[in-house]
Amino acid sequence: MFDGVHLGHQAVIEAAVQSARRSGGVAAVLTFAPHPSALFRPDQPTHLIMDARTKARVLGRLGVAAMITQPFTPEFARIAAEDFIPWLQQRAPRLATIYVGENWRFGRGRSGDIALLVAEGKKHGLQVFSSPRVKLDGEPISSTRLRTLLVAGEIEAVNGLLGYIYFSEGEVVTGQRLGRTMGFPTLNLSWQPDLRPRFGVYMVRVSGAKAAGPLPGVANFGQRPTVEQAAEPRLETHVLGDCPFGAGDEISVEWLRFLRPETKFAGIMELRAQIERDRAAAAEDFSLR
Repeated sequence: MFDGVHLGHQAVIEAAVQSARRSGGVAAVLTFAPHPSALFRPDQPTHLIMDARTKARVLGRLGVAAMITQPFTPEFARIAAEDFIPWLQQRAPRLATIYVGENWRFGRGRSGDIALLVAEGKKHGLQVFSSPRVKLDGEPISSTRLRTLLVAGEIEAVNGLLGYIYFSEGEVVTGQRLGRTMGFPTLNLSWQPDLRPRFGVYMVRVSGAKAAGPLPGVANFGQRPTVEQAAEPRLETHVLGDCPFGAGDEISVEWLRFLRPETKFAGIMELRAQIERDRAAAAEDFSLR
């Protein structure tokens, strides 16, 4: 799935990209949609860290020329492990090399392992390379580990596993302008992730075409219980200093540090006082970086 495109994924991808550059080939990533759990566990599907657009953007930064998305259908899931490479070659006749992680499984019932992939590759004239699992703090890096940390609000640990900063992208939409009336104007991002990070206040950086570089800020992701208890969570970002962005602009918000959980306050004045403290804490942290 390459969900998150974390450091473990990057080890596989970078090996393929470097090989393609040396040989004059093209490096492409094969991924699936939806997640296999939607087929095998429809009542408990795995929530994804990133959508297809975000995944393609991160892969492009790594030098991947194409992201190929294979629909994960019942028919595809029934392909026997021994038939997988012929299936690939029918669709990519010039396929030369396959790069995977050492724990990768394939074929019906996940019956295929790396040994079988190597053997089948030799039979069909393909090279196969497997990358060892990448570990951090003694534990393998995995999308499952990332999901657990993201839901817990451990954003700094998430960024350590990703090897880049977790980010949200989208168009700024017009909100209720409540933040502006309190003296803290916010950018409301049209962003609804499949896997929701922990509701709360985060230290962030904001980027977009109208700024020369990333701008420091504070963001709240949640349901705004003090003012409305919204059905769908919203990402609201306050830029520390002059903000060049407005409704209709495309921006990217990088999540740096968790400041506090979302809280229902007694009223607007109490909320305003807490926002001021959040702003001061973030400003101090940015001054130390």
